[in-house]
Amino acid sequence: MESSTCFHCGDLSDSSTIFFDDKSFCCQGCKTVYEIFSENDLTCYYDLQSAPGTTPKDIQGKYDFLSQQNIIDKLVEFDDGKSQIATLYIPIIHCSSCIWILENLNKLNSHISSSQVDFGKKTVRLQYNSQNYSLKEAVILLSSIGYDPYISLEDFSTGKNQVNRSLIYKLGIAGFAFGNVMFLSFPEYFEVKEFWLDQYKPFFRWLMFAFSLPVVLYSSQDYYISAYKGLRARVLNIDVPIALGIIVLFLRSTFDIIFDHGSGFFDSLTGLLFFLLLGKFFQQRTYSFLSFERDYKSYFPIAITKISKNGEEHPIQVYDIKKGDRLLIRNEELIPVDGVLIKGRAKIDYSFVTGESDALSKVSGDKLFAGGKQTSGSIEMEALKSVEQSYLTQLWGNDVFNKVKEDSFTTLTNLISKRFTIIVLSIAFISTAFWLFVDSSKALNVFTSVLIIACPCAIALAAPFTLGNILRIFGKHKFYLKNATVIEQLAAIDTIIFDKTGTITSNKQSTATYEGDALSLSEEVLLKNTLRGSNHPLSRTLYDLLEENDIIMLDQFEEHVGQGIQGMHQQDSIKIGSANFVGKPSETAVLNTSVHISSNDAYKGKYTFYNSYRKGLSQLFNKLKKNYDLAILSGDNEGEIENLKKLLPARTKLLFNQKPDDKLEYIKHHQSEGAKVLMIGDGLNDAGALAQSNVGIALSENVNVFSPACDAILDAEKFNSLSDFINLSKSAIKIVKWAFVLSFMYNVVGVSFAVTGRLEPVVAAILMPLSSISIVVFTTIATNVTARKLK
Repeated sequence: MESSTCFHCGDLSDSSTIFFDDKSFCCQGCKTVYEIFSENDLTCYYDLQSAPGTTPKDIQGKYDFLSQQNIIDKLVEFDDGKSQIATLYIPIIHCSSCIWILENLNKLNSHISSSQVDFGKKTVRLQYNSQNYSLKEAVILLSSIGYDPYISLEDFSTGKNQVNRSLIYKLGIAGFAFGNVMFLSFPEYFEVKEFWLDQYKPFFRWLMFAFSLPVVLYSSQDYYISAYKGLRARVLNIDVPIALGIIVLFLRSTFDIIFDHGSGFFDSLTGLLFFLLLGKFFQQRTYSFLSFERDYKSYFPIAITKISKNGEEHPIQVYDIKKGDRLLIRNEELIPVDGVLIKGRAKIDYSFVTGESDALSKVSGDKLFAGGKQTSGSIEMEALKSVEQSYLTQLWGNDVFNKVKEDSFTTLTNLISKRFTIIVLSIAFISTAFWLFVDSSKALNVFTSVLIIACPCAIALAAPFTLGNILRIFGKHKFYLKNATVIEQLAAIDTIIFDKTGTITSNKQSTATYEGDALSLSEEVLLKNTLRGSNHPLSRTLYDLLEENDIIMLDQFEEHVGQGIQGMHQQDSIKIGSANFVGKPSETAVLNTSVHISSNDAYKGKYTFYNSYRKGLSQLFNKLKKNYDLAILSGDNEGEIENLKKLLPARTKLLFNQKPDDKLEYIKHHQSEGAKVLMIGDGLNDAGALAQSNVGIALSENVNVFSPACDAILDAEKFNSLSDFINLSKSAIKIVKWAFVLSFMYNVVGVSFAVTGRLEPVVAAILMPLSSISIVVFTTIATNVTARKLK
């Protein structure tokens, strides 16, 4: 029987070929995978790439160790009793078909709710129903379709960067071949006739051919694959002209030595691939550096309250948490590490992790997972391990919460790349046709030189390297952005809206006085412990101002957004908030921000706050007023209006008694009129407004308030640098545009020389990566110089 190709994996099959559904398969495993896809209406997997699958191996008993709970605990990063999340490393991931099938695992098994692929790290993050499904079953499913996960309990790490050694091997082979071919070409360069022509010319030429073979067949295969996939998808990508140039150079050189027309262009060919791969290696190393800067140094400036052995509470940075630390988690605070609940009534919202909003009740002794948010007062927990900051980064960038943003400059880069390839191919064919009639000996050189010199790599690098460096600079100055798109959006804003309490006011320097009936000792204890559970700026300020009292765990705690908080202990209850919330009619004359208190539904009195505004507030608003429309939306009363009018520029809009929904609608209204809105808030009551705005910045002041609604987190110490951050964003976009201009100038000059036949392909190959390097150097220097204004 004639051999045929397996429909699933592409391997050759012989007499053992299995035929099913008019298709041939090399083994029963490949046939089974095809049946699984066919039964679940997933056969379009094969439309993305022919024979994309891998041959499944015998997995009988291979993953039995995944039935042991202690091993599962090491591999599973989240488990709330209903859902489990695990990230698995799958080395075989290699193409768009792999991504497609791995992100559609829920169609193969309904117990898998979601699966996300990180192509760069070759990992898949699975979320599944742990009540009806197990990690072992998920791994077996992956193996059954040919995607065996690599599981090592000793060095397994979901954040571990995998080194692309294949590029190093290809670069080494290209460099070795290039050096030898250049050496063998010396006799022709120096026109050594007698010795060369008489004896060794054919041998040396075929030796150059032999050295070039591994370069053409192995070192350059990434360009062939990329070009082929692009053409299949009807896209002329950046690698099409490069792959075409390599093939033409090799065929022409081989033709020359076969018919003794010359030594060909093997030196140019091997040099071309060496310098192309050298440029790619440089880019990869630079990207890895930028990734390292973002993953491990740009920590969120969020803090957590640590309870010392003597009962004192003090804030620490989340990355200073150690195993065994006792932590206080207030209402609406994020749980930064895995731990065990010690005291309090926990009601945990894991929607940041799972996307499901149902809060889970936990009792003392239950395990709590990082990423959950406490929604029912304060609790105390013990940390089981230190924080993995990369996990918080993963939560912040979760696709479930990402907003669709305009990405104008990325679109511009893609648009240029697509049209650029068409233009380059047109110039190459027209100029080659011209030289075929004028001087056919120059035609090939012109064709290959144009294809190589006009590669739009420099254009493609301009935006990511510029914006990536700006992200790093912002991080060093305690301004943390979710991604590079935020820089583009920040540069485009024309309206800035501020929350008041906790945003333009500082909690650390505020004072308060009490007016009303004296509170009993039990009421003072209940007041202090109710405030202890809240993260609202006024609650935090009042909590710090009150005298120390015994710590009790409340029987009930409720926070009514925009109104106040309520706590109960045994038979006593207390309300803290607005006058209406505690049952007292609004005051007629309001001079300052006030918080009212009622105990067991009896009005007691109020605390009047004397706000301390952030240092440099007036100067910041005067800077911003020159270019932006400014507004302050506050949920408080108008008590501070006169002070604000003195501090802020004229015509600054001041709106008070604004509920969270009012803020959101205000932003919507301005956006409908074409405004690009930047919203700055404290991340609590402002979550909706932050999400609605074009850019939402949450201000952090030693409070562990974390919300995916925000696009950036700004340390409160850097509040007066906001104008500089916006200006640097605008400068970054200008740098990107200048980099585009430089790239175009380089291509115009290079192509002008190439079409005249005065540019050798090997010189073009050297200049191409140099142009990319020059763009990276330009953007890096330009951004660093521009960033010097940040003190």
